Amino acid sequence: MEDALRLAGAAIGAYLVGSIPWAVIVVRIFWQQDIRSLGSGNTGATNVLRVFGTAPGVAVLMLDAGKGAAGVWLASLLAPVAWGADGLDWFRVIGATAAIAGHALSPFIGFKGGKGVATAAGAITMLAPKVMPILLVVFVAVVAVWKHVSLGSIVIASIFPGVCWWMYPDRHALLAYSILAAGLVIWRHRSNMGRIWRGEESKITFRRRVWDDIRSRDVDGGA
Repeated sequence: MEDALRLAGAAIGAYLVGSIPWAVIVVRIFWQQDIRSLGSGNTGATNVLRVFGTAPGVAVLMLDAGKGAAGVWLASLLAPVAWGADGLDWFRVIGATAAIAGHALSPFIGFKGGKGVATAAGAITMLAPKVMPILLVVFVAVVAVWKHVSLGSIVIASIFPGVCWWMYPDRHALLAYSILAAGLVIWRHRSNMGRIWRGEESKITFRRRVWDDIRSRDVDGGA
């Protein structure tokens, strides 16, 4: 019974931590706007970056990544010592998965949310530190060439299980997590894949903010 309670506590705690909609909170505090009605309407760091600029986008990225790391850490605290290293690994994977689920299906915003890439990255940093640099290099290279954050996310999600198996062949819990997380991220990007195929996907830029255009239109309209 105690182990079951620990397992439930790890899953629920990580889910609630992952559910914190940082993009909504940051934009509401500093701009009194709802990020869900701006840009793509997504509650992730990419939409915040595109609408409000690099600094708030990076801030939300770090906060969302922190949710994944916190989910893994919380699950680690609750893992029974008697379960050993394998048991700890499974608890950590449960925490990571629950945190991503919380980000994607947050009860605080009607069980909707972002696509889970940043939260997954934070969890991976805790779970598999040797994997993260590889994924980061590939992500940066794809985005630098094609200017699509969504494409970079899809590519690293696709290679994530293979990299995990290569770097950590004996960690079955990590491999299971990599397959589940990759599937979720790719599924959440299914509409982006269609837009990329049609050449309609928005490209990322660090030189222009959608918010500047919105304010300019408001000023011109009120003149």
